[in-house]
Amino acid sequence: MSLKDRITEDMKAAMRAKEADRLLTIRGLLAAVKQKEVDERVVVDDTALVAIVDKLIKQRKDSISQFAAAGRDDLVAKETAELAVLQAYLPERLSAEAVAEKVGAIVAELGASGPSDMGKVMAAAKAALGGMAEMSTVSSAVKAALAK
Repeated sequence: MSLKDRITEDMKAAMRAKEADRLLTIRGLLAAVKQKEVDERVVVDDTALVAIVDKLIKQRKDSISQFAAAGRDDLVAKETAELAVLQAYLPERLSAEAVAEKVGAIVAELGASGPSDMGKVMAAAKAALGGMAEMSTVSSAVKAALAK
């Protein structure tokens, strides 16, 4: 079963269980998937869907920090609940050590050295580690690897 099918089934289950908040989050995710399919005239596969989920999670985290700074605990709770629903659709994340190890291998493979090769290494790392690690962690590992 593809990730998109699983999300659709979860939406149906949320409808049956009358879980309005969960249903709203899942519908938002499916709307983002449909928007990408229409805009780019493609069928979203699991890899692209994980990227969409990652983007939505990043938005929720940014919103949580902004709402917390403004003292809006009600909105923090809402965004946190949505974040939990979205995180269920991500694959298992790699640890920082595993990311650093894989980035080290990519740097060695590309023969990269110095900060000028950051873009080249990040492109390869994004292709290799997309969905398996947060890009901020990957970026930090790339910076550390290129500083050696």
